[in-house]
Amino acid sequence: MNTSPFLIRNVQVVNEFEIVHSDVRISDAQIHTIAPAGTLEPLSGETVVEAQGKYLLPGAIDDQVHFREPGLTHKGEIETESRAAVAGGITSYMEMPNTVPQTLTQELLEDKYRRASEVSYANYSFFMGASNDNLKEVLKTDPKSVCGVKVFMGSSTGNMLVDNRQTLEGLFGECPMLIATHCEDEATIRANMATYTAQYGDDIPVRFHPVIRSAEACYKSSSLAVELAEKHGARLHILHISTARELSLFRNDIPLSEKKITAEACIHHLWFSEEDYESKGNFIKWNPAVKKATDREAIFNAVLNDTIDVIATDHAPHTLEEKQNVYTKAPSGGPLVQHALPALLEMHRNGKISLEKIVDKTAHQVAEMFQIEKRGFIREGYFADLVLVNLSSPWTVSKSNILYKCGWSPFEGTTFSAQVEKTWVNGHLAWSEGKVHPKPAGKRLTFDR
Repeated sequence: MNTSPFLIRNVQVVNEFEIVHSDVRISDAQIHTIAPAGTLEPLSGETVVEAQGKYLLPGAIDDQVHFREPGLTHKGEIETESRAAVAGGITSYMEMPNTVPQTLTQELLEDKYRRASEVSYANYSFFMGASNDNLKEVLKTDPKSVCGVKVFMGSSTGNMLVDNRQTLEGLFGECPMLIATHCEDEATIRANMATYTAQYGDDIPVRFHPVIRSAEACYKSSSLAVELAEKHGARLHILHISTARELSLFRNDIPLSEKKITAEACIHHLWFSEEDYESKGNFIKWNPAVKKATDREAIFNAVLNDTIDVIATDHAPHTLEEKQNVYTKAPSGGPLVQHALPALLEMHRNGKISLEKIVDKTAHQVAEMFQIEKRGFIREGYFADLVLVNLSSPWTVSKSNILYKCGWSPFEGTTFSAQVEKTWVNGHLAWSEGKVHPKPAGKRLTFDR
């Protein structure tokens, strides 16, 4: 069976900085009962999951993905990428507006929601996109049913660059919602690109990617975003921090509930460094770029000490053929939702991060930051978005077990020690025994604002 009710017995529940040996009952899409291990008896018609030695986590909430639908479905689709997400223990996602067409009107935004309601295996929300000339449309966005507004303060992919100072002042001054920003200074990047293009033409060695999309470009843009947010009292969330220098822009001396400026780290900036370009090439070409090992370690420490608030993926698939182009023609981005949680669990195995901190950064803090209703925690009455993991079940990433539509992963050949055994979405068993169950169960996220 893949619908509730379920009884998960003798499991280690990781929640709110505790690990408690428990029984958990799922009924009517919700967590019905949490009790000491061995105290709940099966009810008639209940599916029992014996989970001795395994760990139950709140489903991860990924606040930055690019699922490529509409218009770029040769790279990925809401259906295919959400299937990969639940296989990786991600039960909710927030998707970005740089699709084709770009999500710059309320009608196009609702088109995405309608499509997700038909095909998404995970819960979903979609960012409203900002451009240089759609402020009035942005201000129509409903904060109770939309996660936030996305601003590209660096063009990255597509042509959604917002570089008009008056537009930025208007957005930060008038938008009452969370503003999520991609921060790289475009003028700096263009000047760097011109230098390397003059020397190499289109076939620039990819090792220069973090020099072209430099730490200076990141800091210049991030510091501008912070300046605008502080000037207007806006709620700012800076995505995919990639440099040690940017960390000075954020605070860890106040709780998340009091922060108006927050930050996100992504899996690739916690795992890879510039040394990996030699073996991975364009497959680790992201914007912002993977940079020095010292940047990686500083970002990791910032996650641990709460300078950085959440961990996400920036899942952004491209086809194998696209990635095999020369540098200037190979797009930036890569698929990550299926392998992000296993990568974090590998970091845990290596003593770098606790299970409790992983849960805090991938579920609790995301739910609190976005004010998501009844998700992100293992609590009675909350939606049953749950992940059962086995920390001692090694497996190797290969093309045979990759679920992304693009068919590749930057983690190919990596052996992870832990794997996701089961994922529940709204009480529905979405992933079990290496298979995605055929009925999509994702629901639209709602927000307590």
